[in-house]
Amino acid sequence: MKLALVGVGGAGSRLVDAIRGIETAGDRQLCYGHLLTVDISRTVDDDFDHVPPEKHVTIGDTHREVDAGVDGDQDLAVEIIRTDFPEIHRTLDSIPMRKLDGVLVAAGLGGGTGSGAGAVLVERLQDMYDKPVYVLGVLPGESEGGSPALNAARSLRSLVPTADSVVLFDNDRWAGGDDEDDGYAQANRELASRIVTLFAREDTDPEAIGANTMDSSDLIRTLSPGGVASIGYAETDLDDGGGVLSWLRSLLPGGGDDSDEPTDAVKIQSLVRQALNARLTLPCEVSSAERALVVLSGPPEELSRRGFESARQWLEEEAETVEVLAGDDPQAGASTVSAAVLLSNVTEVPRIDALQRHAVEYVGEGDGDDGTTDPVQATDESD
Repeated sequence: MKLALVGVGGAGSRLVDAIRGIETAGDRQLCYGHLLTVDISRTVDDDFDHVPPEKHVTIGDTHREVDAGVDGDQDLAVEIIRTDFPEIHRTLDSIPMRKLDGVLVAAGLGGGTGSGAGAVLVERLQDMYDKPVYVLGVLPGESEGGSPALNAARSLRSLVPTADSVVLFDNDRWAGGDDEDDGYAQANRELASRIVTLFAREDTDPEAIGANTMDSSDLIRTLSPGGVASIGYAETDLDDGGGVLSWLRSLLPGGGDDSDEPTDAVKIQSLVRQALNARLTLPCEVSSAERALVVLSGPPEELSRRGFESARQWLEEEAETVEVLAGDDPQAGASTVSAAVLLSNVTEVPRIDALQRHAVEYVGEGDGDDGTTDPVQATDESD
């Protein structure tokens, strides 16, 4: 899949930088260099390793209330992006959207810029293009307080009906550890790796593409119900003293008993199960997903047709839906076998319920607004 990447705010821009870094370090491509980062500040942020300066747009630099950012003020971010959108539009014009499958907007939903400006940008992109606009949203941690929770709750109320799908990432599940900065950097790398594994593909000779290989239409179809999505992932090395077969066998009853070796189908099914049982980007009830997709990646000789058909059938049972697509992503010479699972339009998400409760409590304490106005509608009334 070929997607333009747009990062909004500090968190979203760092995510785009991390995704581009994984692209340039490997053989898979997602954006092919077609990217853009947007932030609100009086100074230019050049702390990027993989985003060229000409692809970074700073807005709000002449606004009297802006310093290093908007200090969590969602409404101020909305006002600024509506005023300065022509600056963003000029950079967007340099992206050959006709050659791409859509746009992926990355944003931290707890900050003022990511949640406020991000929601407006998605609305504008939907008006500008006839391609899908997806969102990669990072939820704030519970320890960050009530204001980020309120920002995220309001932003989701705008993003979910506007975007074609919103893939969420729960910071609390990933950014642990004593060093907060290192924790967030590692979380960014983990999320970026999953996005590239699921959406990006290696440039391959069309004649070498198998009948079971995923393409952009499969991903678009899976995400087409909209709503909130989550990603699961599991990977194992092939050269760790017995390789993937030994590791997968250890997950099954009987452990490493070579006398009763499981079939390839059972081994692949175990890897897919591991992808769902490991940390999802957003913990959710699997059976609440409307559609699902599983991609198996690794050396062609390790990916059997019976294996991924078995994985698809097992996922159908777990998700309680027949809307499950499965395919492979052959990687000749790869040293790992991996399974990536996409759950689309999940509706039972405890973390979102907790976030909304936190936002309501914050408003009830008198520290926030009434929480009834979303950032897009609020500015529409004042235009």
